[in-house]
Amino acid sequence: MKILKFGGTSVGSVQSIQTLLNILRGEVENGEKPVVVLSAMSGVTNLLVAMAEGAANGIEFTAQLAELEKRHFDVVKSLLTVQNQNPAFTRLKIFFNNLEDLLQGVLTLRELTPKTRDQVLSFGERCSTLMICKIAAQHFPEAHCVDASDLIRTDSSFGQAKVNSELTEQLIRGFHSEHRDKILFVTGFIAANDAGQLTTLGRGGSDYTAAIFGSALNAQEIQIWTDVNGMMTADPRMVKKAFSLPELTYTEAMELSYFGAKVIYPPTMIPAFLKKIPIVIKNTFEPEFEGTVIRHDCKPSNLPIKGISSINNISILNLEGSGMVGKSGFSGRLFSLLAREQINVILITQSSSEHSITFAVQPDDTERAREVIEQEFELELLAKKLEHVVIEKNLAIIAIVGENMKQTPGVSGKLFHALGRNGINVRAIAQGSSEYNISVIISAHDLAKALNAVHDGFFTQLTKTLHAFCLGTGNIGQTLFKQLNAHSSYLQEHNGIQVKIAGIANTRKMMFNSDGISLDSWQDELQASHHTADLQEFVARMKSMNLPNCVFIDNTASPKPVAFYEEVFKSNISVITCNKIGNSASYQQYKTFHDAAQQHGVDFFYETNVGAGLPIIRTLKDLMNSGDRVAKIEAILSGTISFIFNNFKGDASFHDVVKEAQEKGYTEPDPRDDLSGKDFMRKILILARDAGYAMEEADVKIESMLPQSCLDAQTVDDFYAALKAEDAFFSNLKAKAEAGGKVLRYIGKLDNGKAEITLQMVDESHPFFTLSGSDNIISFTTDRYKERPLVVKGPGAGAEVTAAGVFADLINVGA
Repeated sequence: MKILKFGGTSVGSVQSIQTLLNILRGEVENGEKPVVVLSAMSGVTNLLVAMAEGAANGIEFTAQLAELEKRHFDVVKSLLTVQNQNPAFTRLKIFFNNLEDLLQGVLTLRELTPKTRDQVLSFGERCSTLMICKIAAQHFPEAHCVDASDLIRTDSSFGQAKVNSELTEQLIRGFHSEHRDKILFVTGFIAANDAGQLTTLGRGGSDYTAAIFGSALNAQEIQIWTDVNGMMTADPRMVKKAFSLPELTYTEAMELSYFGAKVIYPPTMIPAFLKKIPIVIKNTFEPEFEGTVIRHDCKPSNLPIKGISSINNISILNLEGSGMVGKSGFSGRLFSLLAREQINVILITQSSSEHSITFAVQPDDTERAREVIEQEFELELLAKKLEHVVIEKNLAIIAIVGENMKQTPGVSGKLFHALGRNGINVRAIAQGSSEYNISVIISAHDLAKALNAVHDGFFTQLTKTLHAFCLGTGNIGQTLFKQLNAHSSYLQEHNGIQVKIAGIANTRKMMFNSDGISLDSWQDELQASHHTADLQEFVARMKSMNLPNCVFIDNTASPKPVAFYEEVFKSNISVITCNKIGNSASYQQYKTFHDAAQQHGVDFFYETNVGAGLPIIRTLKDLMNSGDRVAKIEAILSGTISFIFNNFKGDASFHDVVKEAQEKGYTEPDPRDDLSGKDFMRKILILARDAGYAMEEADVKIESMLPQSCLDAQTVDDFYAALKAEDAFFSNLKAKAEAGGKVLRYIGKLDNGKAEITLQMVDESHPFFTLSGSDNIISFTTDRYKERPLVVKGPGAGAEVTAAGVFADLINVGA
């Protein structure tokens, strides 16, 4: 099924309504029973606003109400047969009487609350939908008028209500299933809270209504019928060469719409985007034109950008002063203030010195913005830490938008070359960290010239950006940065992913850059950073930067970062970790992390917790997710111990082999974490939990391979001394194994919820006999892999393979 949404101009006249009926007739003849979402007649919402605000100021509204009534009655007289007019007139008259009573109350009280304003504005959609449905019923007897406030549930944020998606979708699906044989004509823009009080969905609300219905009903597509031929490369009123775009990604459409393209409002696309429902922008006055399809899977484009959008008239406010420099939370305080006052900030730019912030607002908000800022920062102004707000008016914004911008060198150069060559001065510049949009502020007088110059410059397209915050700059962290740097081009070209390291911290210092820290010079930059390492501040700063697609990467072996995982998840930030402590501490903590990640819709990847770069966790999860049952797991999951026993032969002493393993970076900082079985235990415990067993550390039985004197050593140096003293003990183990044609293997086993790790001597008949180097091996015996277990084998230690495992997890977040 389809959702057809018709905007104000599409229902604004007798001719356009007749075209609407013809469009609908074509759908019905093709066997469709579409849901039709309708806006108020063009100009009606503005008229309702004027009446309500005028009444609040003591201005009489009778003449405007009469004009509103006449517009609707004239359409009824023109398009309804005489015998069908009276029912429509009666229902419309009831609406207008109710509206009159409401406005009279506003006039009497001289007060217009957001709640009352929503009720007033609702009459635009309610009248148009009733009228169109009555007209359509002459041609389609199954036409049925629906008040969306009966189905769309929101909170009580009047004027910009937030939808309760789950309840709304249930109500819509239930209603639709009872009226499958009907063509539903639905009021756009309006909804209701749980108390049944009318609310509105804000700017672009009718489009939003269409997207909500489309999402709830899993529509084939959502058609937005307006008065232009889809989305165009620029404003056709100023750029004669502008042409329609056949398709856009959701992100491109959102960028273009935000910066002035009024065809569709960005938030309305979110329900459709989440379910990958195509949105088709069509022209009611040229219905045969194919329009623009906004979809998830656009074809590759050769264009460096998709379009140039513009806002014709804005003002900028500049706030500067020494009190801003290094002042944590200043920007948050400023922009939270503007948000509370419902002043929409269109664009923001800040000097790198933090000495000034410039932002753009609509002209009508300019003076109010100045007043509230100077009230809020009165003390700073008096102390001369801030200068008074400076306002510049009669400005405009142009923004270039396109998926290929981040992959195409020279895009910004081409933009500024086109502007500079035509003598257009740039007042301010902003570029999103996603690199989908470069916006500049220029004189409104130069707008048409600028649009044409830039359009000619680009016409004779979007890689997903991940913002990673990395803890740990040891072997694994350094190797990860090298791998990311070496493969960044391949990632963009083949995976459509760009990874930006937005924050780095070690035990000494930390640094941040929302545009991405250079992986060529990160060590020098970190060394020069003035930010002393503070884990709490690092997490707070990551959250406050509020970047899209954030990933928190823990490349440490410390318990300290683990304490922040839950907070990170609750901030809708994914976590990738090679730190085993988070998943191998208490089961309650393990469950808390997994539940938090699932609840907040983010990823928790920790492949390297068990087998470095080997796909062990992923393999187990795939088995579990596909409904298989794990009966038994047998594994050698210590690349360190594997390396040690594979090299403990001939004349080699156990002491020397362990020392070599540490020098190669295979062991934990204290080798006893490996040799005592503690590290191995953590891995078995994580596997057991992922396999569905609520096990604790004490539930894993460990047979230590070390004599007590080695375990009791106070320091690592003391440990090596004790190890040397116990040489005879290890030599006897080796000799005994060799005498029987066997090898030493430290094997973990999970069998029906019981876990143990033991030192065994295995012969060549055992699948673990032939290990080499630092190989790990694991076998899964499941209901499907019963006779021949599923085996994963490969290198299980070392910075290269571990970093590669983190890298793979990062790519999976991007996917």
